[in-house]
Amino acid sequence: MGLAELLFPPRCIFCREFLSAGSVCPRCAQSLPARGLVRRRHEFIDSAASPFVYDGPVRAAILRYKFRGRRAYAEGFAPFLARCVEEELGRDFDVVTWAPISARRLRERGFDQSELIARLTAEKLDLPIERLLRKTRDTKPNSSISGAARRRANVSGAYTAVDTARFRGAKVLLIDDILTTGATLSECARVLLTAGAGSVCAATLAAAPERR
Repeated sequence: MGLAELLFPPRCIFCREFLSAGSVCPRCAQSLPARGLVRRRHEFIDSAASPFVYDGPVRAAILRYKFRGRRAYAEGFAPFLARCVEEELGRDFDVVTWAPISARRLRERGFDQSELIARLTAEKLDLPIERLLRKTRDTKPNSSISGAARRRANVSGAYTAVDTARFRGAKVLLIDDILTTGATLSECARVLLTAGAGSVCAATLAAAPERR
């Protein structure tokens, strides 16, 4: 064991229990992803799936990942998302892409959390990944806005398609970190479809429980 491992032993990204190796403890690996949370009622998206509900230790882990620079968490997240995609959505996709953050947010955070998860997930699914979208307008975080209509208005027109000839007619898997109302993913899917994509499915690491 190296000095770094002695000083900073690995911990489970969810419950923070100390580990001898890896990034997820056996208990969390078995108990958290009870089943894929499939949601099929988002505009412009054929279907959407998430392995986790955005609550409890999952929510805490994602917040540490995004706002405390825990980039290594992506290695622990990706296997769960890849398995969820394969089981709930299949692997019949031409290309994987992600919902990008703005240039300003990228400078502040130092990395795009959705891009990192998307690249690792695509690698595990053996699917090609391309940057198909750019966020051209810095918006308020949708998490700070209440109401589906206001969230849709916040992201309307904030994305543009990149190099559209490369995905014309393609079946696209769109990845993001969290699905709440679906406003961001729906806007990204609308832009992709308008630019010529054949269809768009979405996968997120976690999804807020649907209100009945």
